[in-house]
Amino acid sequence: MEHRRLTGRVVIATHNPGKLKEMQDLLAPYGIEAVSAGELGLPEPEETGTTFSANALIKAQAAANAAQMPAFADDSGLCVDALGGQPGIYSARWGGPEKDFQMAMENVQALLITVDALSAEKRKAKFVSVLCLAWPDGHVEEFEGTVAGTLVWPPRGTKGFGYDPMFVPEGFTRSFGEMSAEEKHAMPPLGRGLSHRARAFRLLSAACLEAQGQKAHGQAAEGQEA
Repeated sequence: MEHRRLTGRVVIATHNPGKLKEMQDLLAPYGIEAVSAGELGLPEPEETGTTFSANALIKAQAAANAAQMPAFADDSGLCVDALGGQPGIYSARWGGPEKDFQMAMENVQALLITVDALSAEKRKAKFVSVLCLAWPDGHVEEFEGTVAGTLVWPPRGTKGFGYDPMFVPEGFTRSFGEMSAEEKHAMPPLGRGLSHRARAFRLLSAACLEAQGQKAHGQAAEGQEA
């Protein structure tokens, strides 16, 4: 399948303010005008899929059809080895109706204690993100990124959202909750693009945005010279 370039406006199909900010930051350098599903008053579709891919597709297609413009959706979560991959696609639901991630992290920690997963070797986990771009005519682009790490307790840092404060990526001593937004998901040279969402976005960018990004950076350079 030939990749399709994304131009103009896109709906970011999320009502999660943390994800919305990350996605807006990722798209900004490419000159893409992003409007959120919340701003357009679009309802949140029921996520009935059994995989990250299926749920990302549900959200992207629902927004694309409702807004009649391309839509950009993410489905992501924390998969803990010692818990058989839980909470996985239900990561947000572990925080209850209010999506209280402090409670969600406490639930993960409580289960790790019950399975005697107290040492770092037994607390391996990964974040998974599937990004989906959908157009009203049915065309779909999909990209997946993962980042492996270890869960720590108590949680550390307040800069992230979700399970970030208890997740330390491989090769680092700080949690995602202790890292800046630029360090986690900004593309080089501004950041390291460490997060699962950033890694998925790198693939999406190469397939659907690269030309626009080069053009936008060129225009910025011309403006600086002027």
